Amino acid sequence: MNQNILWIVLLGIIGLLVVLFFVFVPVGLWVSSLAANVKISIFNMVGMRLRRVKPAKIVMPLIKARKAGLDLGVNQLEAHFLAGGNVDNVVNALIASERAGIELKFEKAAAIDLAGRNVLEAVKMSVNPKVIETSNVSAVAKDGIELLVKARVTVRADLERLVGGAGEATILARIGEGIVTTVGSALSHKEVLENPDDISKRVLTKGLDSGTAFEILSIDIADIDVGRNIGAQLQSLQAEADKNIAQAKAEERRAMAVAKEQEMRAYVVEAEAEVPKAMAYALREGKIGVMDYYELQNLKADTEMRETIGNGNPEKKIMD
Repeated sequence: MNQNILWIVLLGIIGLLVVLFFVFVPVGLWVSSLAANVKISIFNMVGMRLRRVKPAKIVMPLIKARKAGLDLGVNQLEAHFLAGGNVDNVVNALIASERAGIELKFEKAAAIDLAGRNVLEAVKMSVNPKVIETSNVSAVAKDGIELLVKARVTVRADLERLVGGAGEATILARIGEGIVTTVGSALSHKEVLENPDDISKRVLTKGLDSGTAFEILSIDIADIDVGRNIGAQLQSLQAEADKNIAQAKAEERRAMAVAKEQEMRAYVVEAEAEVPKAMAYALREGKIGVMDYYELQNLKADTEMRETIGNGNPEKKIMD
């Protein structure tokens, strides 16, 4: 009985060792590599497990590369994987570039991949250029007419400038700037409508792809629409501003005139206040007599009545 238990325990230990062996030793991948004539020792695969590298992420791309005729080593792929790169994408890009006759080394492809760019898409764009379209770019000619220009840009990826080169947004911004400059230098918007290819020619001569990850192959004007009369609007706004300024200055002059009038009236009132004093002084000094004073009062009353009659309301003044 004890002997049977011993055999069961022994078989269990053996089974556990077999399971652990197949878990840590990728026998299937090793057999696949041998069948593909890619020599990778089984101990190297176990080392990948210990280095926390998935053997399938290295072995399968290596098999693919060897079958495509690329001379890549296990250490190169494993180092790129440990650096956080996409090994399979890099290998696919190398195969695509080799088939297209584009010179691309593994180190360059790995650098592009680690820079965050899709190296396979870059190779595809080198073979098959990409067309990007700008939004409506608003530009104003010298005659004040706004033009809305839309352009299609054919670009090809430059593998040598992918690392550190500017992206599509920079290309579109520079093209928009070129369109605004070209249209703005035209004397009339009709010139631009008659020769839209002038925009393409002038923009291409500016070297807009300098410092970018792309090479501009062509710029085609897809559409030009006539927009607002910006010149007329600006003149209208300027006229309105001039009118407001003139009104403000006129109001200032009117206020000054009113103030001056008030000041003069104050002088008149002050002068009139001196008249009774002068009359009293004249009476005291005997300069005028009492009869002269009454005659002066009658003359004043007669003058006020005439003024009232002249203003068209004699009854009110007479009643008063």
